[in-house]
Amino acid sequence: MNEQLYTRFKNTDLILRDELAIDRTLLANENTLLAYMRSALTLVIAGVTFIHFFAQSWLLWLGLVFVPLGIALGIFGWWRFRRMQRSIEIIRSKQRPA
Repeated sequence: MNEQLYTRFKNTDLILRDELAIDRTLLANENTLLAYMRSALTLVIAGVTFIHFFAQSWLLWLGLVFVPLGIALGIFGWWRFRRMQRSIEIIRSKQRPA
């Protein structure tokens, strides 16, 4: 999907403003990945804590939900990061000599 958005840059030379925008996008993409990983790790740790330290059944079930949810969130964040990274590489690859 994002690949189609950036194909319009394939036939034009990028100016400095465009290069700096790409760099900002790379940093924002990495920051977003870190936010996903931080949230995923928090969910997994909370889930393990609920499972290990609390005896109430509803907290046990909450922990059993949090652990896979945290893992899924981490995988989803990585998938989004890689998808955006590939889109950015489309733009960067045309600037490098073949």
